[in-house]
Amino acid sequence: MTVKSPNPIDIHVGSRVRMRRLLVGMSQGKLAEQLGVTFQQVQKYEKGTSRISASRLQTIANVFEVPVGFFFENIAGHSHIDGDPLSDAVDTTLLTQDGMALNKAFVRIRRARVRRSIIDLVKMLADDGQTSVTDFTVGAEIQSLRSN
Repeated sequence: MTVKSPNPIDIHVGSRVRMRRLLVGMSQGKLAEQLGVTFQQVQKYEKGTSRISASRLQTIANVFEVPVGFFFENIAGHSHIDGDPLSDAVDTTLLTQDGMALNKAFVRIRRARVRRSIIDLVKMLADDGQTSVTDFTVGAEIQSLRSN
């Protein structure tokens, strides 16, 4: 028996459902309740393993107060369609709770210099993770924030 892979478009639409759900802070269970399905079904929708019907997609759009087209945005550049590494990075970071929390907090930082320092720090940690924060310019930025 051959296991059929999810359609790339279904995966994209499902990932957009997940992204929007996380953005509004809704659990899978709450979305399932709104749709009249189980949370396991919502999981399948988000993974693209279950196809979302047009009427169900319209209901999801209504719940999230977005147009149906929202779920198809950026589909031409989706990683599952053309192997774009940038899209892969978005899928593996921003579509997680940690990624969403990091992004929400990051955009609230008002000082451009502090944001740049944080980006530099994350790059440095990703490269080797061996350097101390005090060895880096962001250390001074963090110290100045603590004293304010």
